[in-house]
Amino acid sequence: MNPINRRSFLQYSASTLAAMALSPTLSFGQNPARKFKVSLNPGAIGVTSTQKELIGHAVRHNFEAISPMPDQLGKMTSGELSEFLGKMKDHKLSWDSASLPVDFRKDQATFEEGLSALPKIAQICQKSGITRMNTWIMPSHDELTYHQNFKQHQTRLRQAAQILKDYDIRFGFEYVGTKKLKISNRYPFVGTMKEMLELIDAVDVPGVGIQLDAYHWYTSTETVADLEALKNEQIITCDLNDATAGRSIAEQIDGERQLPGDSGLIDLKGFMGALIKIGYDGAVRAEPFNAKLNAMENEEALKATSKAMWKTVNLV
Repeated sequence: MNPINRRSFLQYSASTLAAMALSPTLSFGQNPARKFKVSLNPGAIGVTSTQKELIGHAVRHNFEAISPMPDQLGKMTSGELSEFLGKMKDHKLSWDSASLPVDFRKDQATFEEGLSALPKIAQICQKSGITRMNTWIMPSHDELTYHQNFKQHQTRLRQAAQILKDYDIRFGFEYVGTKKLKISNRYPFVGTMKEMLELIDAVDVPGVGIQLDAYHWYTSTETVADLEALKNEQIITCDLNDATAGRSIAEQIDGERQLPGDSGLIDLKGFMGALIKIGYDGAVRAEPFNAKLNAMENEEALKATSKAMWKTVNLV
């Protein structure tokens, strides 16, 4: 994408906002009860961006939060970080959740190496005002039985959670509900909300909760009532997407999803209504893992994502 100078940027922003104001599907923040923020996670939609560029992307396309990139934040000088955070404040942008940089799924040595670097990353997050971090849980294993895998996750995630807690960072675990991944290895593992809540209870560290995902809620055949049984403090962050038409729940593929609202298979109105009802105050971001979207130019992908997200948010 060609650089945009200040004058053309302001002209582009003004015309874009004026056009969007005329569209009822793209009106922003209709429901006064909504506490969560619409976030931009560039990697999930195939958009290449630096942390600094992300502010411009978010402003042009009416996002309210952005994903943190702690590795880039850590390379900023104190002055650069202060200026960056000031720009976020000026544009009323908040932070989404950062991704856990520790690989806890492999051997012990790999886990310990990642864990040893976590305090420094957590310190960068704390200095930058980032208060949430998340990771995903593979729903099967080729060697560990359910009980063995549970104990390993309990032990390793507890160590990570304890470090994050020292830096006032809440930690979210994402369960993966797709049936194909549950049987892709010999032993099935945690892949539903109830199982994840059991793992969270076993980790037993304050500030640990769920990373919700509409796709995995759908593929786990869960209900709006399941969502409404949660409390705001139990949800760390939330991904929105849609399933692929022409496939049953059992046939859905994790890496082939749609932008929210594209197929209408997932009850996103019920999903969003539940988030509002329980007072969820974190971020919601698109995570479609969609080849067509990934092939688009940055601006086209950002525009399509913003449109889908605001249309979904305004369902309730």
